[in-house]
Parts: sequence; structure tokens; C-alpha cells
Amino acid sequence: MKRKHKIYSRPKKPYDKARIEEEAKITEEFGLKNKREIWRADSRIKEIREKAKKLITSEPSEQKKLFDRLKKIGFNVNSIGDVLSLDKRDYLKRRLQTVLVDKKLAKSSKGARQLITHRKVIVGGKGIDSPSYIVPVELEDNITIKIKSKKPKAKEKVEEKIEQGGENEENR
Repeated sequence: MKRKHKIYSRPKKPYDKARIEEEAKITEEFGLKNKREIWRADSRIKEIREKAKKLITSEPSEQKKLFDRLKKIGFNVNSIGDVLSLDKRDYLKRRLQTVLVDKKLAKSSKGARQLITHRKVIVGGKGIDSPSYIVPVELEDNITIKIKSKKPKAKEKVEEKIEQGGENEENR
């Protein structure tokens, strides 16, 4: 069995007041569950930046591949400088939870998170239950919410059966 590795790293200074206040604002703005989600977004952005730094000296065709991949995700990048200037807020804006609030499909980010975890959100024909799902630009218009169909109450069902039974006796 393969060992799972962390997909984030903790801050080096755990009690840095400025960082804690900034993370509290981000948590409130995006409706995140915990600080780990911020750290995960930060590590993903660091990975993207590292790839961009390696591609500085490479051919433009390889750079174009990276730019195209990032544009599919939803980042507006046209140069290495744009990639290096990406921030964790840019990444957090592409999460399904945030996209639902931006498209007015949910009233609040906490409400959007609940809809997602209860599998009420469909993206491109698939039910997604992860609020951290990064929504590609092409699927952004294909986001729908399952509509709850009302089932008839037990009393109404009994009345329907009586009505059906009465019709069957008359036909005999």
C-alpha cells in the first residue's frame, strides 16, 4: 500500500500574528473549513510557480503548454510573469464553493459548501461532493443544482388508492 503524502505544508512560524489575521480574513471570505485549505491552495500555487521558473529558459512552445493548461483551469496568464504573480486567492476563486456563490446559485459560501457535501450540485453531468473541486472554465456554465421533487404525502396516497379502487369495481 502506498503511503499518502501531505499536499500542503504548515507555516514555519505557527504564531505569526500577521499571517493568522490574513488567514482569518481569507477563511471568512471564502467560507473555508480550516486553515489547512488555505495551506493546500498555497502549496498548489507554489507548485505552479516552480514549473514556471523551470520553463523560463525553455522553448516558447513548452511555455505555451503551461499557459494553456492554466487557462483551462481559469487563470488569466499570458507570460511567465503572470504565472509568478498568481496568488492563493486566485486559486481559491476557482473552487466550486466560491464559483457557486459568484454565480448566485447559493446565498452564502457556507450554504454552497453544504449543497456540495450533500451532493446537490452537478458539474458537467457528474455529482461533485468536494467543495475544493477546481472548476474548469468550460464546465463553469454547466453547473446545476438538483431540484428536490416533492413526494405525495401518505394521506394523499391513500386517497389515490381509494379512488383507483372505486374505478376498478365499477368496470367489473
